[in-house]
Amino acid sequence: MAKIQVGVVGTGFIGPAHVEALRRLGNVNVAAIADVDAATAKQKAEELGIERHFGDYRELLRERDIQSVHVCTPNHLHFTMVKEALEAGKHVICEKPLAVDVAQAEELTALAEKKGVINAVHFNVRFYPLMRQVKLMVEKGDLGRIFAIHGTYLQDWLFYDTDYNWRLEPEMAGTSRAVADIGSHWMDLIEYVSGLKVVEVLADFATFHKTRQKPKKAVETYTGKLLTSNDYEPRSINTEDYATVMMRFEKEARGVMTVSQVSAGRKNRIYFQMDGSKKSVWWDSEDPNRLWIGRRDGNNELMLKDPSLVYPEARGLISFPGGHNEAFPDTSKQMFKEIYRRIAGQTSEPVQYPTFKDGLRELQLCDAIVKSNASAGWKQVVSE
Repeated sequence: MAKIQVGVVGTGFIGPAHVEALRRLGNVNVAAIADVDAATAKQKAEELGIERHFGDYRELLRERDIQSVHVCTPNHLHFTMVKEALEAGKHVICEKPLAVDVAQAEELTALAEKKGVINAVHFNVRFYPLMRQVKLMVEKGDLGRIFAIHGTYLQDWLFYDTDYNWRLEPEMAGTSRAVADIGSHWMDLIEYVSGLKVVEVLADFATFHKTRQKPKKAVETYTGKLLTSNDYEPRSINTEDYATVMMRFEKEARGVMTVSQVSAGRKNRIYFQMDGSKKSVWWDSEDPNRLWIGRRDGNNELMLKDPSLVYPEARGLISFPGGHNEAFPDTSKQMFKEIYRRIAGQTSEPVQYPTFKDGLRELQLCDAIVKSNASAGWKQVVSE
């Protein structure tokens, strides 16, 4: 069987994570990697064992055998790179966000549809096996009518004022940080599993470190925690460290999301509880193989990730037996597995992975949240 030839653009934290996940698929070959710097591209290619490397992503796009491209660069580069990849006729998997504003995302979504190529945005949290189980529980009526959804996404990698990354700079990351960077994952997950759309938002942002100390040399995501106190320069910060967003969903459901990148001890914790008229469910990404199920009349339950316990439709996301934990790296593998089965023409099942339309949806949500914070009032979310 001929393998699908894939190119990855971007060699920071998430690019190699994509490479690792892709290599766990049987029908894919990571054939090339690109970076904005030729020396960096060569070094990463050698480290990862990739044959071809380029200091200009356009060279990668000109490689005729490359069928699919993963864009894993800073946010401000996504629009141009994705657009050119689509125009080259490639299938495209883009890191979130799809673009830095709604207009760009609308253009990319329309272009992908016109070109008829497979497109996806890397909202991988959907692909924890128990999240497919929760979605099925909602669809099958196990929880009843959804009353409320509340939760958090907490990190501490920007806890100190000496913690720094390109995501702190609006010209590279966009006008929102905590909400757009991690809140978008929470919102995509919640709309996916609940089947409910957010219709209105009320947001409150806070920037606790209004000045941060920027290292005079570049650092990759999460690696800033390893720096010493030397060689910094002050930089004013205009994006949020923290946000709480109240939400009104369809069908009169209510919700609230809190996101923070300054919560000491929380390395990367996504949590939510969904309260229904029959049962509640509770899930924590730091303990991703257990799902709490709450009852008013009867004992509460802990469901373990086990193919013999979940609904049959969720078993495809489980690679190992019960008691053999699966976590963050496995979510990308499972997402890419579904994407590349579709590229290979091996499935006609409904799409479960997030497409460019979902990427556009998250930018619409973030836009409404930013406007709500600015006006200190409720804002409607623009419908698709």
